[in-house]
Amino acid sequence: MSLHIRGLRKAFDGRTVLDGVDLEVAAGEFVAVLGANGSGKSTALRCVVGLDRPDAGEISAGGTGRAAMVFQRIHLVGRRTALDNVCAGALGRLPLGRSLSPLLFPRTLREEAMACLDRVGLADRAAERAGRLSGGQQQRVAIARALCQQATVVLADEPVSALDPSAAEQVVALLKDLAAGGLAVAAVLHQPDLARRHADRVVGLAGGRVAFDAAPADLADADLTALYAPTTITEPAR
Repeated sequence: MSLHIRGLRKAFDGRTVLDGVDLEVAAGEFVAVLGANGSGKSTALRCVVGLDRPDAGEISAGGTGRAAMVFQRIHLVGRRTALDNVCAGALGRLPLGRSLSPLLFPRTLREEAMACLDRVGLADRAAERAGRLSGGQQQRVAIARALCQQATVVLADEPVSALDPSAAEQVVALLKDLAAGGLAVAAVLHQPDLARRHADRVVGLAGGRVAFDAAPADLADADLTALYAPTTITEPAR
């Protein structure tokens, strides 16, 4: 399943954040989204998963496909095991009576969650409390939780901003691998070097619009310089 965004617009308190954004992410593709703070990157992802309601535009996650979000703040339950945290991704699919406690999770769900942990390379940490895992491992658990939502589109909002360089490299490489496995993956990043090394395409947002959409090999240093250049605010004439 793929992600299609057409003419996406969003304003907050009269301030335009997204001004007609078009974006496509095909199944099997990893797209990195770059941009300065306030460029609309995170808002675009939040609109896709329904956390923000767009003012205009069309969003399609490939018909019946599901979109899952991985956040900068990981939001794991530290006292629960990695496996229990991954199982939580499926709570929306469980009858109420089976979702009240991890003790009530069905065996089939635990098997599915174990497969998701194995996919992110953490099957051997399934029984460990999430709070005892490293930052990079916790983010991989969060990605496994998104997979347990049976998502066909995975969105990641600054997933490596709090990680050291080695862990960041591993997490972004994992997102690339998930895309290679058939998912449509888009990640907001603040590290152009990671985007260049791992993404199939790099999209730059500036002022709520797409400034460029290019393969990493075609992305010039001047494009990045312009993307992060400070804007000049002109005082009105008196």
